[in-house]
Amino acid sequence: MSDDVASAPELVWEYERGRLRRARPGGQAKNRVLPSGRTTPILRIPTTNEGSPSMQQQPRIRVGRVYDQRTAEDGTRVLVDRLWPRGLTKHGADLDEWCKQIAPSAALRSWYAHDPQRFAEFGRRYRAELDDPGRASALQHLRQLAQRQPLTLLTAARRADISEAGILAEQLLDVETGAS
Repeated sequence: MSDDVASAPELVWEYERGRLRRARPGGQAKNRVLPSGRTTPILRIPTTNEGSPSMQQQPRIRVGRVYDQRTAEDGTRVLVDRLWPRGLTKHGADLDEWCKQIAPSAALRSWYAHDPQRFAEFGRRYRAELDDPGRASALQHLRQLAQRQPLTLLTAARRADISEAGILAEQLLDVETGAS
């Protein structure tokens, strides 16, 4: 890593109420302690143009639960799960799109079973699956949506921070900030 990147300021993203948000300016982002004793992860992205107008905007890509009601900041709401969420009608979901092509394979989803101890390995395997032509084109579609307006990636998982939606948000943010 070059000295420029290592000494660059960071954009700090935190999970708040199941959504990926930029940390509050002027303060340091803190890990929230959940009732289970776990803390929510913080995503740090190095940047060299912290003062640019585009970097001062709210994050364009958010993560949330499909059961959450739409907010003014949501922009385009896209469900990224392969299966339709239990107990939710299509009208009640208040979605703009259902992009099930980008969801992890059934075998990977079954292996992972939302076990927090398997999240790192799940992320590695899922990122490899995103190279599949069908998923790659769906990822490109999400990138195009995020360029037009804010994008909220939705999942039915109880913990959106350890779901495919969080990994997709990181992938999209990496491209948006120029990281690889």
